[in-house]
Amino acid sequence: MQPPKMYFFGIFLAIFVPKLIVVLFMFGEDIIRFFVGLFMKVAGSQDTPFLGSRRKFVSTIALGIAAIPFASLIYGMVQGKYNYKVLKYTLEFEDLPDAFNGYTLTQLSDIHCGSFDDHHKVEYAVDLANRQNSDVILFTGDLVNNMADEIEKWQPTFSKLSAADGVYSVLGNHDYGDYMNWESQTEKANNLQKLKNIQREMGWDLLLNENRYLERNGERIALVGVENWGDHGFIKAGDLDKACEGIATSDFKILMSHDPSHWQEKVKEDPRNFHLTLSGHTHGMQFGVEIPGLVKWSPIQYRYKNWAGVYEEFGRFINVNRGFGFLGYPGRVGIWPEITVIKLKKKGYTV
Repeated sequence: MQPPKMYFFGIFLAIFVPKLIVVLFMFGEDIIRFFVGLFMKVAGSQDTPFLGSRRKFVSTIALGIAAIPFASLIYGMVQGKYNYKVLKYTLEFEDLPDAFNGYTLTQLSDIHCGSFDDHHKVEYAVDLANRQNSDVILFTGDLVNNMADEIEKWQPTFSKLSAADGVYSVLGNHDYGDYMNWESQTEKANNLQKLKNIQREMGWDLLLNENRYLERNGERIALVGVENWGDHGFIKAGDLDKACEGIATSDFKILMSHDPSHWQEKVKEDPRNFHLTLSGHTHGMQFGVEIPGLVKWSPIQYRYKNWAGVYEEFGRFINVNRGFGFLGYPGRVGIWPEITVIKLKKKGYTV
């Protein structure tokens, strides 16, 4: 979906959702009126003046409540989509190599550059990511909405991402062009190859079911990157076996895998022990409520068990980034665009 269509869809939502709320309120009030009227008729009473005042009261309440999603959806399109937040976590591991105690990584995900319409704000966000001064930057897929051409005008901006140990990336489901009607499979394949080439031109090391070692003071950790593997009908191009070739079970591993369902279905109990998995994909549905320590809710949680933030099972971690960009609805409400900074800590050590 391109920006003009997205904004049409966003305006439609901003109008439709409040109207739906009003209709539901008034329909509920009609049901109550029906049963109250029926009861009074059976009771032989014709005195129902309170129903008119009740109707006015309920309609006023309905309009007041409907104004909340209307204002929120408009705000999300005007400001929320570029309301970048830096979220920082420190994760402890018993078997982290000593040399990597205090090692930091910045994770970005779901850029969806085909949706952007403000160079200044995107430039600000890239600069914000660089200012975290992490040792490495990891991008976990969905650079574009559908076509490689979308990244061309943003290539100079994202080429500015830099870290001492480099910038690494993997592919997400949208990067394959599966949601376009191509004239031929050759055209589709060429589009994917162009996207791969552009990432390399930007200085990113694109991992296609591959691995790299990050080294420090004679010690190393393995960075593993798989192509997209997704449940719920998404492409399953990820190959963990191929990506782990040459890696020992005892190596400390960071896995980059776009779709968090991969972790839930295949990774978290894998005997090769992937210490930390980095994913994105869900966007937190770009809509929800998050109040630290009190509430964390989005409709996407009914589809994905791991949908935003850090989760731990079996002593292994996954971070699901809420996404850098937006898609479909051209905004964000309550679930803001995210730059994640993760510090690795060896248990028992200080950083």
